[in-house]
Formats: sequence, C-alpha cells, structure tokens
Amino acid sequence: MRTRLGRAQGIGPALWGGLSALAVGAGVLVAPGAVAQVAGYDAGQVAGQGATTAEAARPAAVADVPAGYYDSAEGLTGDALKAELNDIISDADALSYSEVWDGLMATDEDPADPDNVILLYSGESRAKNLNGGDVGDWNREHVWAKSHGDFGTSTGPGTDLHHLRPTDVQVNSIRGNKDFDEGGSEVSGAPGNFTDADSFEPRDEVKGDVARMILYMAVRWEGEDSFADLEPNDSVNNGSAPYHGRLSTLLAWNAADPVSDFEAHRNDVIYEQFQHNRNPFVDHPEWADAIWG
Repeated sequence: MRTRLGRAQGIGPALWGGLSALAVGAGVLVAPGAVAQVAGYDAGQVAGQGATTAEAARPAAVADVPAGYYDSAEGLTGDALKAELNDIISDADALSYSEVWDGLMATDEDPADPDNVILLYSGESRAKNLNGGDVGDWNREHVWAKSHGDFGTSTGPGTDLHHLRPTDVQVNSIRGNKDFDEGGSEVSGAPGNFTDADSFEPRDEVKGDVARMILYMAVRWEGEDSFADLEPNDSVNNGSAPYHGRLSTLLAWNAADPVSDFEAHRNDVIYEQFQHNRNPFVDHPEWADAIWG
C-alpha cells in the first residue's frame, strides 16, 4: 500500500481551461456552448430545480486522465480490481482540515463566476467568502459521513477532497450522517432533495456524483493508515459502523446519472493541484458494477 500523507502543494483557484471543439459523452457530440441533456433532464429542468445556468448548460464530460495511470487495473474485476485501484489511488498527498477550505474553493468553483462555489445539494452558486458555520454560510460536507467509521477531521479520510463538497450549513445539518436512499419529504432550502428518518436522497443532477464519491471512499480507505476499513452495504441507519448505504441505490444512481464536465473537471483539479490521485469511478463509472454489481 503506497500512502503519502503530507501537506498538499499548489493550493490556489481552479482555472477552467478551454473546452475542446467537440466533447464526446454518452455517445453524443456536444459543441462548445451547446446545452447537453444529461440523464434525461435539460437546462430548463435543471435551472428550475435551483441549479445555476452554468451547471445546467454543462457539456459532456471530458477527463484528463494521465497516460498509464490505470494500466495495471485493466482487465481486472471484483476484489482484484478493488485491490489494484486501492494501490493506485493510495499514492496520494493529503490536506489538513483548514486547507480543505482552499481546496473546495478551487474544486467546486462556479465556472460562470470565479468568486463563487456551487453547492452540492441545492446547486446554488454562493460567494466563496461566505464559508463558515453561520446561517447563510456554506461549509464542508463529508459525503461519506465522518461518523461512519469515526474518522473525524484529522488528516486522512476526513480531509479527502474526493468526498468533501460545499453545502449550505442548514442543509448539511438536515443531511446529518444519514445513509443515501430514495424517499422522504422535500428538504427545505434544497428543492429536489428528500429525506426521512434514516436516509437522504440528493437531487437527480448529483445522484451519480454522490454514488461515485461513496464508492471512491470504499476503495481508497481499506483499513490501512490507522483508519477504519470503509465499505458500502445495502442498508440504511448504519450509525457509527464503517459502512455506508444503500449500495443497490448507489449503483443505480451511478448508472442513471452520467459523469458531468463539472465532475470530471473536479477530478482533474484534485489530481493536478492537491492530492495527486483520482476518483476511478469518475474516470471509469463501469468499474462500480465490475466490483459490486
């Protein structure tokens, strides 16, 4: 197992590079500036659910995967694939919890407004300087709830940018440490999200993002580095156990919500500027079923 836990270098604002003339995603060619249909919704539907225009009009995903990065994983399935991916992505740097603020301001920057970040659950664009713990602020959401494995915010899984996202303080509190599943009542302040006593359902536009973040954590944190072995299961109400669910729902979300350009760009920024590792399920969503399907 290769691990480098240390201070990340090069922290600074994310720069959206120019998009290629044609992007290829889900078998569709999308020209720059065109509005892409993603997982059955269009820009009007997304904007109507609180997403920014920039997010709604995002083109098909184009990831900048380094040559040879996944060569040793090609052709593997099941536990062998999971173990090899762990070996690849564990070769990483790490941030302190205070450095996560700078990381999120880069990874989740609004491409239409560099002074803002996009909030995960609401899709709202909010000023970067409104970060903190007060009403109206955004804070650091652990998509894999940190109580699920009791890893806290010390350098390690609690500071891994691949599952940390900006969210509204109050919406973050409503989500709490609930597992992910479908159903419940609509969340106040985040239309399109639903919750009940033991689960949280994110809006359609980020269901796949959530699934791929949970599955990344299950591969990256396998019980080494003095942290718990994080694993997905097909349950909710997991409490403090190092499990997160519901796996069958997460696999369905991964299939239904393809990787967006925002998500692919985020993966590139984490690799290039911060941790120097990647989320393999953003680069290869099909590997989720190859391991757990």
